[in-house]
Amino acid sequence: MAELKHYEIAVIGAGPGGYAAAFRAADLGKQVLLIDRDNELGGVCLNRGCIPSKALLHISKVMSEAEHLSKMGVTYGKPAIDIDQVRAHKNKIVSQLNGGIAQMAKARKVDTIQGLAAFKSNSELNIETEDGHISISFDKCIIAAGSTSAMIPGVPNDHPSILTSRTALDLVDIPEKLLVIGGGVIGLELGQVYAAFGSRVSVVEFLPTLLPGTDPDLVRPLQRKLKNQFESILVSSKVISVEANDDGTVTVAIENDKGIKRESFNKVLVSVGRKPNSNFLNLDSTEIEMNDFGFINVDVYQRTSIKNIFAIGDIAGNPMLAHKATHEGKVAAEVASGHPAAFDARAIPSVVYTDPEVAWAGLTEIEAKEKNISYESGDFPWAASGKALAIGANRGKTKILFDPETKQVLGVGIVGPGAGDLISEGMLAIEMGADAEDIGLTIHPHPSLSETLAAAAEMFSGTITDLYIPKKKRH
Repeated sequence: MAELKHYEIAVIGAGPGGYAAAFRAADLGKQVLLIDRDNELGGVCLNRGCIPSKALLHISKVMSEAEHLSKMGVTYGKPAIDIDQVRAHKNKIVSQLNGGIAQMAKARKVDTIQGLAAFKSNSELNIETEDGHISISFDKCIIAAGSTSAMIPGVPNDHPSILTSRTALDLVDIPEKLLVIGGGVIGLELGQVYAAFGSRVSVVEFLPTLLPGTDPDLVRPLQRKLKNQFESILVSSKVISVEANDDGTVTVAIENDKGIKRESFNKVLVSVGRKPNSNFLNLDSTEIEMNDFGFINVDVYQRTSIKNIFAIGDIAGNPMLAHKATHEGKVAAEVASGHPAAFDARAIPSVVYTDPEVAWAGLTEIEAKEKNISYESGDFPWAASGKALAIGANRGKTKILFDPETKQVLGVGIVGPGAGDLISEGMLAIEMGADAEDIGLTIHPHPSLSETLAAAAEMFSGTITDLYIPKKKRH
């Protein structure tokens, strides 16, 4: 065993939260070790999640737009897909970003180790590497170990025809028939990619709606498009068995109010959520407290129940989003380095990068009704937007939820092209405590999709001129 080396701050996990924490701590003058079980830095998000999936979603979106141009008088032939070249393009983007993170670690003199880290105590780690075990001690530790895909009990997860979000992004081939189990963000994004590349895609969701927890009016335009792209969408349906056949296909039994249906697929993608990686860390050797779901309990300073150990990102609780992890990582690094900081965001935006995109931030109508929170809304249909009509996005929508008394923005929801970019103005409005007048009187460029936010505020205030509102509703 190598000699015991000491670090001021050890960071477990090199994803968006982990490397942000390590780099911020290094910038604050700390001696930092960054540990990750993968050879490349960047975590799930960069290597087999956010970035590769968006590279593929961009391709599928452009293919859809090219097809839509036929309605505008421009027709292309059927696309020829070179899956090897598509895969190489995706891998090139990932590799380029990998290299950038590695260079930043080197420039900041952050030490990196590839290996699986586990706690020996509240101040020591054991790191299992290809060359043996390394023990290190630390003053402070930031856990950013992330999450892995959850599986359905009884599903043969080691079978090549059973895909997770990770293996689906490998693009080994394009199956003729693909079943997506789970109608959440990952399932719909990857389902749309495979449908664009030629798979006949079916989706089965246990709950009554796609994107459970998302306001139905935001899901509706997406669901309309998916009905044309997918072979079938089954909600309120349960997968009761998955059996691998000798010919490589998979037979799935699905139960709903119509009975039990068995169907064979070339591949099955399981996308039923993610679970925190807390079981890899040997937390029993520490006094770190977890909740019943395996998440590590933290306070607003990202501290665990042990004062010198912090936790951020997926392992510290929902929502499991890269941008949340990044902000938490900076907070943890600053607090661990002796600086004042706290995670006090008023909202965390969510984006589904399908076509059309769906994005929301702050209060949703579902949440408001569940918690009896009073609100009023301004809804602006993109059918009244010149820019939306010009690009064929007339089914989009922007809505803003306001406090009835203060008129301040409580939440924003958008569905349509670029919703993931547009939601940032909604986030700024929430963080700044902006009210309807602040947004409505801000001059937005015309024609643009961004002006739909101003229009939604004007719908609420009754000052809209792009649509007619009866006099009794005008303010």
